[in-house]
Amino acid sequence: MTLPQPKPVAEARVLVVEDESRMRDLLVRALAGWGFAVASARSGEEALRLNDQDPFDIVILDLNLPGLDGMATLRKLRESVPHVQAIVLTGFASVEAARQAVHLDVVEFLTKPAHLGELEKALDRALRRMAPTPPAVIDTPDLPPPTAGMTLDEVERNHILASLRQHEGNRTATARALGISRRTLYYKLEGYEREGFTV
Repeated sequence: MTLPQPKPVAEARVLVVEDESRMRDLLVRALAGWGFAVASARSGEEALRLNDQDPFDIVILDLNLPGLDGMATLRKLRESVPHVQAIVLTGFASVEAARQAVHLDVVEFLTKPAHLGELEKALDRALRRMAPTPPAVIDTPDLPPPTAGMTLDEVERNHILASLRQHEGNRTATARALGISRRTLYYKLEGYEREGFTV
């Protein structure tokens, strides 16, 4: 089975939300140089207005914005574009901010000054997340077919682990393909790890 291919760079629209003009200009130039269609905003409110006009695929945003902060901006963006991919940039990382970022399923949480190579890798991951999810048909040539000797739990475990491998460890895509919530998938995988299986 063919794995989903990342969305072409030229088709991905990126919004940079950064109040520092020098950093904003640097990011815009770098993204344009990499072939992205890029726009920028100085505040969360401006970002929401731009997104309402023409939704974005990826947003790169600072946490510490004037007015509406970065996390609040991302939550509001997700209300209109649920699958927008987010890369967070911040000069003031905190445990609480990182926890919120994980909860909001951001692609990457980068601390300023972030190296452009790190940003490029994060954008590549964002593009891969945007790839269309293939039909939930799991090809498992490396696993034996279910037999009468296997329990239902063993069949389920093999199916879930095969799907995880098929999606290259991307748990969100795996959960979507299996038709279960991410929370359920994480719970199952934690159990498999406790049993000694490689996840």
